Amino acid sequence: MATRTIKPWIPKPVEVTSDPEMMGGMPCVGGTRVPAETILDYIRHGAGVEEIVGDYPYLPFGAVDAVMRWARANGKL
Repeated sequence: MATRTIKPWIPKPVEVTSDPEMMGGMPCVGGTRVPAETILDYIRHGAGVEEIVGDYPYLPFGAVDAVMRWARANGKL
């Protein structure tokens, strides 16, 4: 009987990106059209990850953390 190696699924890291061809260059959660500032507003108003993902269920895993990293790096948080 042949053995099979199962590789764990590792999600691709999410970053905040800016593309002049998408949303006029507004920084967005990578792979989406969700502005980073929108997620940052949720965070500033005390929303948790559950609430944010409830309102934006299509956000990739790690999106909120990516926005927080982006905000800290850019002096927004």
